[in-house]
Amino acid sequence: MFKNKDQKEDKQKGKPRTMERNVIAKNSTFIGDITSDGDFRIDGILEGTLKTKGRVIIGVEGLIKGTVESTNADIEGKFSGQLSVANTLTIKGTANISGDVTIGKLSIEPGATFNATCAMKGALKELNNNNETKKRSEKTA
Repeated sequence: MFKNKDQKEDKQKGKPRTMERNVIAKNSTFIGDITSDGDFRIDGILEGTLKTKGRVIIGVEGLIKGTVESTNADIEGKFSGQLSVANTLTIKGTANISGDVTIGKLSIEPGATFNATCAMKGALKELNNNNETKKRSEKTA
């Protein structure tokens, strides 16, 4: 009847499953590749690739150098590399981002440093749909 907001229905078994939260703690350094279905919080240093179906949070003192692919991301610390966020990227005022960024939606607080090339997937779809609609209406006119 009631579910914890961190629990999701496991479609295969019909049982609720808990969404995992993984942490790379302050004063920790991880070098390598990570793949997960759960959320990640980075308060230390990650050099490598992080692929997750969950949310990535980079804390104020966190740093990622490398590639990140996630559904959502909140950045308060530093990121350098290639960032791909399927839904929403939230950049806090303390964030420092450089590299290549591909997103669905973007939210940036004042004070953030954003030195990156940025492509919005949703905007490309809308532009393509508008161009196709114009072409259709030109053919019928």
